[in-house]
Amino acid sequence: MRWELRARAVERGIVTAAEMRRRLAGQGLRVSAGKMSHLWSGRPLTVRLEDLDVFCAVLACRPSDLLVPEEPAPPPHFAPAAGHQPAAPPFLPAAAGLSRTRLVPPL
Repeated sequence: MRWELRARAVERGIVTAAEMRRRLAGQGLRVSAGKMSHLWSGRPLTVRLEDLDVFCAVLACRPSDLLVPEEPAPPPHFAPAAGHQPAAPPFLPAAAGLSRTRLVPPL
């Protein structure tokens, strides 16, 4: 999830964290400067549901406007190092009269 408090606040004319803190306090939510820094920078440590209600009241928005799902990152692709060729599976030589079958060790 991506936290979009700052973007939603700027859309409503709130351009500083201090102004956001004042408006939250006006709704009864006192936020420390340290926590506001995390909330404003987009990297909050925690967000309580009760606080989310107050953010939405101040910004006239819904929780889904503040908490935006992100596309999951694709799994990393493990390519061989530059100049390195992966080992080929062992094959019987064609001269042996056999087709190119993979060797299977005896059980």
